[in-house]
This record gives sequence, C-alpha cells and structure tokens, in this order.
Amino acid sequence: MAILELVVASNSRGVRLGDLANALDAPKSTMHALSRGLVSTGYLREADGRYLVGPAISSLLAVGPTTFQFAYRHILTELVEKWNETAMLATLVGESIVYVDSVQPDVLIRANPTLNKRISLWPRSSGKVFLAHMEPKRLEAYLRRQHPDPADADLVRAELDVTRSTGLGINIGQSVADHIGIAVPIRIGQSPVTTAIAIAGPKSRLDGHVDAIASDMRNAAAAIGS
Repeated sequence: MAILELVVASNSRGVRLGDLANALDAPKSTMHALSRGLVSTGYLREADGRYLVGPAISSLLAVGPTTFQFAYRHILTELVEKWNETAMLATLVGESIVYVDSVQPDVLIRANPTLNKRISLWPRSSGKVFLAHMEPKRLEAYLRRQHPDPADADLVRAELDVTRSTGLGINIGQSVADHIGIAVPIRIGQSPVTTAIAIAGPKSRLDGHVDAIASDMRNAAAAIGS
C-alpha cells in the first residue's frame, strides 16, 4: 500500500525503483519483487524505468466509498447549511489525518481542506480526537517520536485529557491563524475511533458558537455511527 501511495502521489511522473527503496527504507530487491507483483496484477505499469498507476487502481477507487458516502454526505451538508462553515470527514491513517470529504459553504472566506493527503495529527482538532482515543501504548510511542521534550509532551497529554472528557477536539489558531477547528469522534460499536467530523472556519464567525455547533456535531456523529 505504501508503494501504491507513492506512485499515486507522483501523478504522471512515476517513481523509480531506487526512489521507492529510499522512501520506504527497504532493500531494492524487496521493492522490485513487490512492484513486479503490482505490475502483474495491473495496479501498476512500468515505462522507461518508472512505475506508474495501472488500470486496476480504478477498481479500488470504485469500491466501498459510494455506500459510506451516502451515509454521511447529507449529514455534512445539513451542518454546513445550518452553520455556514466547512464540514469535513477525517480519518486516521497511521499517524496522520486524511480528509476524505468536505462540504463547503458559499462564502468567500472559509476553510478549504486538502483532500486525500496525509497531514500531521497535532495540533488539528481531528488529530486531538484521534490521539485522545488512541490506545495508551500507541499514544506514548507517538509522543516519544513527535513530542520528545517532556514538558511539551505533558502539555499535549493535558489537552488530550480535556478532549477525552469532553469528547471535543478544539484547535484555536494553532494550525491556521484566526481560524477555529472543532472535531468530534464517530463511534461505531466498540471499534477504535478512526473517523471524525470536523467543522472549521474564521474565528470571527465561530467564536461564541462553539458549544452550539459541537452539540449539533455530536448528534451528526451519532447518526453516522448508528
């Protein structure tokens, strides 16, 4: 999957075998065997020493999301219609966030998330939600890598305690100046929290409405989770 992600991200340029090996810190022999397997099954194609996206990728993109999108898209739309701010569906991918969909309001100044791209968990509101509900050992391993300074790690833990108790992740200007991001977890049975709803927009419009927006978001998350 990491090979596929790298090739897809290269767009039409393609990726050389050596670049795959360097990016994934793996032997060329391993990368060659895996890449040849992906070529033989149609997920990649090879041209001029570069690996490019193959036709079978379209089958991956066509399966699954349509049904799930039906379950959440209208709920995001309802939030946008009521609050006139951007609503997003975020997923946890490794130690990153990926926004898989968004609905935007018809206003000039608004949050405009990049879809289908990995971004850092901290200090984004969705990232705080994912970290707050992460298994303790995994969270501590993340903190050791991303927040090696003990004082910094303690500040993160303290904020995650608040996020965990309130069920609400808040980002006030930490990643985008003068913007507020709000996120709530989507709980599906007893499964780990790997999806969240987020709303973001200018602080001048959201300030004073966070609690009311959060209430609607919790209801929306419960509807999707059910």
